[in-house]
Amino acid sequence: MGALSIRDVRRSYGGIEILKGIDVEVEAGEFLILVGPSGCGKSTLLNIIAGLDAPTTGTVHIAGRDVTRALPKDRDIAMVFQSYALYPNMNVAGNISFGLEMRNVPRDQREAAVQRVAKMLQIEHLLDRKPGQLSGGQRQRVAMGRALARDPVLFLFDEPLSNLDAKLRVEMRAEIKQLHRAAQVTTVYVTHDQVEAMTLGDRIAVMKGGLIEQLGTPDDIYDRPATRFVAEFIGSPAMNMIVAERSPAGLAAQGFDLVLDDGQRRALSAGAPGPVLYGLRPESLSFGDAGLPGTVTMLEPTGPETYALVDTAVGKLTARVPGRLHQAIGAPVALRWSAADVHLFDTRTEQRLA
Repeated sequence: MGALSIRDVRRSYGGIEILKGIDVEVEAGEFLILVGPSGCGKSTLLNIIAGLDAPTTGTVHIAGRDVTRALPKDRDIAMVFQSYALYPNMNVAGNISFGLEMRNVPRDQREAAVQRVAKMLQIEHLLDRKPGQLSGGQRQRVAMGRALARDPVLFLFDEPLSNLDAKLRVEMRAEIKQLHRAAQVTTVYVTHDQVEAMTLGDRIAVMKGGLIEQLGTPDDIYDRPATRFVAEFIGSPAMNMIVAERSPAGLAAQGFDLVLDDGQRRALSAGAPGPVLYGLRPESLSFGDAGLPGTVTMLEPTGPETYALVDTAVGKLTARVPGRLHQAIGAPVALRWSAADVHLFDTRTEQRLA
């Protein structure tokens, strides 16, 4: 059994099933990300792990102990909330040490813990300030410091960076990753931001409709998405999807073709004939002298790369091109890609095809 074991956890409210059978094993020291759109059940699952909610059925084990019905205070966890949840009448040192004080930790040990986490988070100069005198990033560091001071078995993060601006989110992501490497405490982190998921997690659980669509490493999730939903949710811009049909084309040695609506054919890896969803990541597309013809309808320069929206016979496709693309709007282009970059999904089940 891992540091955290979730077995067939279900949660219903008034006949509406929010979680539909979750099974996850998290190893000691692992950083697990729960990611998905609003309403997928990720925060409900985190609350059940924390003891703020109880499953309708199923069990939760932390460090080998069944805590399914245990109170939050008896679970040896520390949680960082999206709203920071700091006490406005206490200074930073008081906020960090409050949880220890409630557990009757001796004063000298509390003070040592405050100094330890303050140094780790570089907030020594803020210990005498009240939360109202801090910036958003500083408040988030204090909330993290309160959790770190506990030295728990399990860290829980509930979208902790959502209230920060873009620059601070990048900085805090790096800090959270460094802190995890230093502390090596098992961590479960909820977010709707797929960039946070890809950059922070050892493994990612992509959730949809109360179920885990795929659980794997960031590379697994990105390179071999198990479903259409995962393919389109992870990655920015989203994966291009073409509704196509596989059909034998001439000799078997020539493989199979992608049959387009206008009768044009594009090489496709072998497989059973029939309709498929043909997925291509934007970075897999490039411009060339020959390929799928199209017209540039929009350019989005970001500095190091450019997103180009191209209107083709199979719909609008987004290409992610390195550098700055000096292409006129309305200009004819040809899109090329490698067969190795193709992702195939069943049109009915939307599951990945071999």
